[in-house]
Amino acid sequence: MDSPDFPPPLLLLSLFLSLALTLSAAYSPTPPPPNDTHTLTLFRLQADTHAALLPNWTGHDACRSSWFGVRCSPSGRVTALVLPSLSLRGPLDPLSPLDQLRLLDLSGNRLNGTISPLTNCTNLKLLYLSGNDLSSNIPAEVSSLRRLLRLDLSDNNIHGPIPGDIGSLIRLLTLRLQNNLLSGEVPDFSASLINLKELNLTNNELFGQIPEPMMKKFGEKSFSGNAGLCGASPLPACSLVGSPPPIETVPSNPSSMPVTNIIRPGQKHPKSGLGPGSIAAIVLANCVALLVVTSFIVAYCYSRDSGGSHSKEGSEGKRRSSSVSERRVYANNAGPVDSDGTDVTDRSKLVFFERKNKFELEDLLRASAEMLGKGSLGTVYKAVLDDGSTVAVKRLKDANPCAREEFERYMDVIGRVKHLNVAKLRAYYYAREEKLLVYDYLPNGSLHSLLHGNRGPGRIPLDWTTRISLVLGAARGLAWIHEEYSDTKIPHGNIKSSNVLLDKNGAACISDFGLSLLLNPAHAIARLGGYRAPEQAETKRLSQMADVYSFGVLLLEVLTGRAPSQFPSPARPRGEEEEQALDLPKWVRSVVKEEWTAEVFDQELLRYKNIEEELVSMLHVGLACVVAQPEKRPTMAEVVKMIEDIRVEQSPLGEDYDESRNSLSPSLATTEDGLTGY
Repeated sequence: MDSPDFPPPLLLLSLFLSLALTLSAAYSPTPPPPNDTHTLTLFRLQADTHAALLPNWTGHDACRSSWFGVRCSPSGRVTALVLPSLSLRGPLDPLSPLDQLRLLDLSGNRLNGTISPLTNCTNLKLLYLSGNDLSSNIPAEVSSLRRLLRLDLSDNNIHGPIPGDIGSLIRLLTLRLQNNLLSGEVPDFSASLINLKELNLTNNELFGQIPEPMMKKFGEKSFSGNAGLCGASPLPACSLVGSPPPIETVPSNPSSMPVTNIIRPGQKHPKSGLGPGSIAAIVLANCVALLVVTSFIVAYCYSRDSGGSHSKEGSEGKRRSSSVSERRVYANNAGPVDSDGTDVTDRSKLVFFERKNKFELEDLLRASAEMLGKGSLGTVYKAVLDDGSTVAVKRLKDANPCAREEFERYMDVIGRVKHLNVAKLRAYYYAREEKLLVYDYLPNGSLHSLLHGNRGPGRIPLDWTTRISLVLGAARGLAWIHEEYSDTKIPHGNIKSSNVLLDKNGAACISDFGLSLLLNPAHAIARLGGYRAPEQAETKRLSQMADVYSFGVLLLEVLTGRAPSQFPSPARPRGEEEEQALDLPKWVRSVVKEEWTAEVFDQELLRYKNIEEELVSMLHVGLACVVAQPEKRPTMAEVVKMIEDIRVEQSPLGEDYDESRNSLSPSLATTEDGLTGY
């Protein structure tokens, strides 16, 4: 009987290992879900190095611990991250694992790097990254964000072409790429992005012809500020020579490569004619002739003046000096008035802090102007330039002794400020007898005018929600200043309601930051009109803790509806003036001490229901800021946190926002556009 054939040992071993691997794969547990808390922690370690901007980001679970700005799904995945205007720094790379993210609002920070890491977040619907320092280009992988409704990458340093892959984002409603360094031609998205309602490509370096369907749908305003673009009027007409040259195959030998002149719109055609040597000879001859004529004219004028009466030199010199020091840059609405006596070396150019939206000093001097008012450091004018844009110009009157080097150093401190709740200096001009600061014009006035203007019948009261929004925006701006300059302890020095301006969307901007640097510290206390802390009577110095006191007075002003110099005595009937005035904090304390707390609040606020707890909580914040001892006052970062806690507790952000119609950001202070003021 033959023995059975058994498989060789090696084959048995292979079958065993295969079966083991199969069983292992079949019964292996499912991998754990991504740890979003760990992801956010890594982001915070890079973006908030001092652990001061996100103080409640502690604990082992971001969702259960209700981290600030974080919203989660019932399953514990992060679906929204809303952290605008916090001065966060660093790259976006740590956020790449947040694949369940629907909303990301990091506008108005100082984030850098590229947006490529976010292309992994394929569930994103709302992406707001405006006002950062992002660079590189827009990756083609942006097409993976197929659920995207709104994309805002404006006010960054993004360069390169606009990728045609954006055309695959068929749900897109808003595309904002303005104020970058984008180049190349404008892609035609008209057929693919049929839902696109808003397109802004202004102030880039785009060139070529705008696709006719795009121009027809969005208009010239969506493409302005790109000198190389052409198309229908009012843009320059396009020509064949303005089109990019066709792609052609050239031999590898550089000497045999064809010479191609690429002429973009606005450039002149090359002309044949005189050679370089002939042109140089003609120019040189003209220059010599002009020099000779100029010399004769100067000699004649000098001899005529020297032959005149020398007895008038003293009085004429005084009058000339007076006219220089008293000359006005703008005379009513008739435009600028220049004067004789300006040193040619002082005719410096405007110094801009960004490459975008530049103009010449002559453009500013030609602008029609209107005086808006006089502040503690100078007069502010509204100037309308020839291109229709409007700027605010502050003509400084108290900084004339400041030397150029010192002045420019202070301007650098002010000019590098980048926060949506701090007015941004756009440009400055220095001359010995003239110093100008240029800001974007903000048409919505100040918190002071909204609080105190036109009180009485027919006035539209400033509602509670708007007041707390403006206060929170101002607090965030001041907290950012204190954090940014924590080492040098540079204060604002002039906090008051007239220096809280409103941008076109109604968000608060603190203006006049840094101007106190132009004055002697002792003089600054006397000349600046901000609300003064009690210790300043002795120290004669500005400080960040004095800023906290001033902000507390501002908060009490918002709650009471009374300017710091307008309030009745608590010991007298309402409406009867006190013989000896108290300051606003003392008046509020005295009323609260007498348990007449309801008498403190603005009558316009008492008509709102169910806000009593919010009013009292906000009053406690204001009183904490105005304690007499500077060391017992909270920091501005702590003040921001206290105000945010009141808002989050009483009026949380809605969970079911309308993604297709709501504003660009659900944050309390609108982060839609960059904020600047004066």
